[in-house]
Amino acid sequence: MSTSKTVSPGDSARDDLRAGRLSLGIELGSTRIKACLIGEDPSQVIAVGSHEWDNEFVGQVWTYSLENVWSGLQAAYADLIYNAESRYGVRPDSFAAIGVSAMMHGYLAFDAAGDLLAPFRTWRNTTTGPAAAELTELFGVNIPLRWSIAHLRQAVLDNEPHVPEIASLTTLAGYVHWQLTGRKVLGVGDASGMFPIDALTKTYDTELLARYDGLSASGTAGSHLVDLLPEVLVAGQPAGNLTVQGARLLDPTGTLKPGAALCPPEGDAGTGMVATRSVAPRSGNVSAGTSIFAMVVLERPLDNVHHELDLVTTPAGDPVAMVHCNNGASELATWVGLFARFATVAGQPLASDAVFNALFSEALEGEADAGGLLAYNHLAGEPIAGLTEGRPLVVRTPDSRLTLANFMRAQLYGVFGTLSLGMRVLADEGVVIDEMFAHGGMFRTAGVAQRFLAGALGTPVTVTETASEGGAWGIAVLASYLRAAEHGQSLDDYLDEHVFANTAFDTTQPDPTDVAGFTTYLARYSAGLAVERTAVDTLSLKESTL
Repeated sequence: MSTSKTVSPGDSARDDLRAGRLSLGIELGSTRIKACLIGEDPSQVIAVGSHEWDNEFVGQVWTYSLENVWSGLQAAYADLIYNAESRYGVRPDSFAAIGVSAMMHGYLAFDAAGDLLAPFRTWRNTTTGPAAAELTELFGVNIPLRWSIAHLRQAVLDNEPHVPEIASLTTLAGYVHWQLTGRKVLGVGDASGMFPIDALTKTYDTELLARYDGLSASGTAGSHLVDLLPEVLVAGQPAGNLTVQGARLLDPTGTLKPGAALCPPEGDAGTGMVATRSVAPRSGNVSAGTSIFAMVVLERPLDNVHHELDLVTTPAGDPVAMVHCNNGASELATWVGLFARFATVAGQPLASDAVFNALFSEALEGEADAGGLLAYNHLAGEPIAGLTEGRPLVVRTPDSRLTLANFMRAQLYGVFGTLSLGMRVLADEGVVIDEMFAHGGMFRTAGVAQRFLAGALGTPVTVTETASEGGAWGIAVLASYLRAAEHGQSLDDYLDEHVFANTAFDTTQPDPTDVAGFTTYLARYSAGLAVERTAVDTLSLKESTL
């Protein structure tokens, strides 16, 4: 008589870890570097790791040092290896595929020797107004302040001494990928935050490249901008392999073996789309973290140019309208921290998640319009709102109802305020959205931020458990997609058939009372932006006279 042995998920993971069959995703977010290891079933998360970090404001520039990039990557990777070994008793030393993702946009300029010429300028910097305005007029396409080409052009206009030495430009994800593989490439979604992409060719728009090259005093050493930019690849295209030097950069212990295939490096917007299965037309997603942004896949080109909207792409190269706000949930988290400290001082300390849950739940008891309270979350400048600098404020009239419930609802509404201004521009363009997916830490408290976002957008909002690891999981999925792409499967089909086939979706329909309440709130919010601008002008004037 023969017997069969049932293989447990743990046994399968151990075998895959030993054989190096898993896919590793790493994402450098604004406050955390995360690593995520997934199985041959891409919906199965095997291990995770993370490292906290934060940007610095140095010399009037929001930046991260490259030293912190590598120490943070190594710490997140080591945490993931520890997590895998603790769970399965196996220390992985190789992977089938690796993907790197990071904050989109920004400015990393290198000379011919590969040395950084100026401190990394992140998406958070808003000093490129003249360049962005000039290029928007030249191209007939909105060029946001944070795009790489706006940073380059502003450096030229400002006669920065490093400009003639520039031999290459890239993003943070592109830089890390280059160091791991030796290849200067970029996924099309991330590349679309450097320079406009042609929807047909899925690479840089050649006509717009020629217009840029025709500018007088372009300032760079080469005569053609394209020579400075990374090669553009779409999802599924091979993007190199982990080198011996790259393996040692990730794992200084020398345990990690070289050779893993790498997918094209992508921006956090693209990986968020993958993590929420929103890469098809009429779908979209909202990602809420230090910044907040919405991505909507377009069925057709927009009729007009709007400064509130970026035209970017999915990782597969399909056109997307992006509403990007520099300020997300950071101010909200600061207020939650204040209440957590109060609980501690009162002798009733609570864990951070418990404080979030209590305050978010209280917000459900607030009035639909937040009782006349307004909360502005602007820690940094906000182009959509016309703010060059951040001035977080809580504003109310004497007849407003200041309760904890209204205060917390106003804070949550405030996270979605500027985003909603941009989304209304899309609605005016006749863009139809069937469903929005949401991810980010503020959606972990069930039924609160998701409900308020549905009311703010007037659209059903869906949250999935598989998106809990966010962009790190999304880029791991893109790494695992390399094999399926070899057989001609589209990214959309791969997500539907292999990644989300058995996923539970939690969808919240917009509540008419919330929709009406947020509409009232947003009207007050828009009018109150004059207070924000006055605060910027007044405080800046006082600081200049000190």
